[in-house]
Amino acid sequence: MKIFMDTGNVEEIEKFVDWGVVYGVTTNPSLIAKSGRIQEEVIPEIAAPVKGTVSAEVISTVCAGMVKEAEKLSKIVGNVVIKIPCIAEGLKAVRVLRGMCIKTNVTLVFSMGQALLAARAGATYVSPFIGRLDDIVEDWVKLVENIVKAFKIYGIETEVIAASIRNIEHVERVMLAGAQIATIPTKVLEAMIKHPLTDKGLEQFLADYGSTMK
Repeated sequence: MKIFMDTGNVEEIEKFVDWGVVYGVTTNPSLIAKSGRIQEEVIPEIAAPVKGTVSAEVISTVCAGMVKEAEKLSKIVGNVVIKIPCIAEGLKAVRVLRGMCIKTNVTLVFSMGQALLAARAGATYVSPFIGRLDDIVEDWVKLVENIVKAFKIYGIETEVIAASIRNIEHVERVMLAGAQIATIPTKVLEAMIKHPLTDKGLEQFLADYGSTMK
């Protein structure tokens, strides 16, 4: 499973790229706004250190507007993927953008039906929002499992990005569910590296080594 970062903070991205664990980035206007900047300024800086794609989101809710924004965003850097909401106008835009060889990530997916429609419209990625489903006690693990299974059965090449991740359990369970990608916020990535037994073990190793040097 590939790890994407869900952030608009360039310094955070560079930090985890240095760890060698981050393949791509997903962002949105809200995340970009937190930096006090605009997408056109930030996306090149986000895209520079990552090997994979950077998802940048449109704000229009009609097909023509989405396509226009997508064309503009896709020209910023070569590895931009356009995030499109899973609505009827969004599917129309995905179909048009596929014909233009512009990759898309259909976001705000909450059901298998939505995932299938997005894939058949030509989405490169679909992003089920598991955290929001967890909030309303929906079986988000089963949703990811079923989407992955159905795509495999029917030879659908669209990849699944598990999104709206809130904690380490979300990461672990979507990994076992077969998601090709998880897009993870910084605080969860930071938590994933930590374990008290690691700290305790390292402390003991160093203490033991120090005693041999006396």
